[in-house]
Amino acid sequence: MQASTMLAPQRIAADTFVLPAYLPVPGAGMLPVNAFLIRAAQPILIDTGLAALGSEFLDRLSQLIDPADLAWIYLTHTDPDHLGNLAELMALAPRAHIVTTFLGMGKLGLLQFPLNRVYLLNPGQRLDLGDRTVVALRPPVFDAPETTGLFDPDNRILFSSDCFGALMQQPAETAQAIPPDALRDGLINWTMVDAPWLPLVEASALNRAIAPLRQLQPQVILSSHLPPAWGMTDRLIDYLQQARLATPTPGPDQQALEHMMAIAA
Repeated sequence: MQASTMLAPQRIAADTFVLPAYLPVPGAGMLPVNAFLIRAAQPILIDTGLAALGSEFLDRLSQLIDPADLAWIYLTHTDPDHLGNLAELMALAPRAHIVTTFLGMGKLGLLQFPLNRVYLLNPGQRLDLGDRTVVALRPPVFDAPETTGLFDPDNRILFSSDCFGALMQQPAETAQAIPPDALRDGLINWTMVDAPWLPLVEASALNRAIAPLRQLQPQVILSSHLPPAWGMTDRLIDYLQQARLATPTPGPDQQALEHMMAIAA
């Protein structure tokens, strides 16, 4: 894969969809980059996809909902792969509130986004979608301090942001379709990129961070960077605990970059 690629939307529950894409990572394969839609009474879009796929992303989203009907746009955090199409969606969905934290709002302000439509939601607080409520939470592992995930109790779906992401060698419809060793290695490798601080954390501290997730008992984990994972919570937690024992490695240096660019040319 030489360029970012958008795939067809995938239904997870009667009213919940993944908008999947893949980002090539030279020398490491590819990284899923997912956004999610819950067609609740007050529809909510979770993250906004890659800017490089803007027209395709909006076309795929429009297959599922008229963007003007969105009530909420939830940003798990403000990294570029999560807010790539936010400006366009703010214009297409003029009534939608942008859900983030106070720090997330500050980062949006630094990026010159208008802040009059921001709605602040902290971990542990609930968001009313009209026919249900969803709860914000702090994933066990994250890269940006404003990061929050979401839990939908009605469908027992956890939206885990970057946590449980994995570098992959080829697209897969589900996490179960990835060979276990490849999934474990891909999750560890991604975690060392996204959260290189994890090996500095004591096992007891990581276990405390994981405990609330175990109590939720999600049936499905929807990571921003992994295909949908049904009934895999314990396995993904085990891989995350193994990542704590990994050794972070620096990324490619300039010589390696030039070599990769020559191959791609």
